[in-house]
Amino acid sequence: MEDARGGKMIVVSACLVGVNCRYDGSSETKPELLDLLEKEGAVPICPEQMGGLPTPRTPAKIQSGDGSDVLKSRSRVIDIKGRDVTPQFIKGAIEALNVAMLVGADKAILKDKSPSCGVNYIWDDDGLKEGKGVLTALLIDNGIKVSSGDI
Repeated sequence: MEDARGGKMIVVSACLVGVNCRYDGSSETKPELLDLLEKEGAVPICPEQMGGLPTPRTPAKIQSGDGSDVLKSRSRVIDIKGRDVTPQFIKGAIEALNVAMLVGADKAILKDKSPSCGVNYIWDDDGLKEGKGVLTALLIDNGIKVSSGDI
């Protein structure tokens, strides 16, 4: 599929284009990305919802590693109540990848500092650290270029 410019489609974190899907039920709308969505046909995705998690939901962090480690079963995603939500994060990442592949996306613009969409940073028990979220790692592994929407 091509966008309005005749180029490849882009997937974007839904919370960055006004969808209230963040863990606390809010969005973090970026006007420049909303323009991209409206004018060029970007596809909004929320891997945590796609994995079956509710909104709002309990915040979660990747323990001992990053999204790549989660995908390789070397790390888990645990919410602040101690529940293992790794299966939902993996399912959501796979579903989001399927959407990206279906529309022929070659680029994703994602919400940094998220256990799913973190591009440069994620949270762990010690605070903010360098690392990639589960979806980001999966998209990169499948040849999709990922950049941060935290402009």
